[in-house]
Amino acid sequence: MPRASTAIDMTPMVDVAFLLVTFFILTTQFRPDEPVQVQMPSSTSMTQPQEKGNLTITIAPDGRIFFDLDNQNYRRELIQRMGETYGINFTLDEINAFVVGSSIGMPMNQLKSFLALPPEDRRKVEQPGIPADTTKSLANELYYWLENGRRAGNNPVILIKGDLNATYPAVRNVFETLALSKVNKFGLITADEMPPPPDALK
Repeated sequence: MPRASTAIDMTPMVDVAFLLVTFFILTTQFRPDEPVQVQMPSSTSMTQPQEKGNLTITIAPDGRIFFDLDNQNYRRELIQRMGETYGINFTLDEINAFVVGSSIGMPMNQLKSFLALPPEDRRKVEQPGIPADTTKSLANELYYWLENGRRAGNNPVILIKGDLNATYPAVRNVFETLALSKVNKFGLITADEMPPPPDALK
């Protein structure tokens, strides 16, 4: 009996491949640019933070403090809580601008006007940082960002990302605020430590 070659129809497989590509394109969310770059101290620790559910406090080289909560649903509840705390009514557009944004470093009395700007104009603004001190007064805005962020994020993992050259008063205010909030467990984000040069081992 003569053998007939087996014909394989590749159309279904191509359809599935294009469906998967379309799915990943439509569901991918790109992280917005951070408003400040920090040079983190090195460390030999290999522990990796979880991908989602993190609350990050960033300390810039000049002492400015930034706050971030990496879940959009949590960020929506967070900005609403902050509005209630400080008596500010944010519009739906301002809330959405906050939800899709990155770290925030604006005082509350400037936040509403900042969020009302177009996205390209917001990127040009040099944020002055979140006010922080060692009290529980409304002047210590970092305390209320932290308190409302923990409630909105259902007790997220708290991470501190400080610049290698960050000023001592800013670092002290952050740690004092953590103590005021009774936070006794948090992580420090560091860079990988570079191995010593071969000549140093001789």
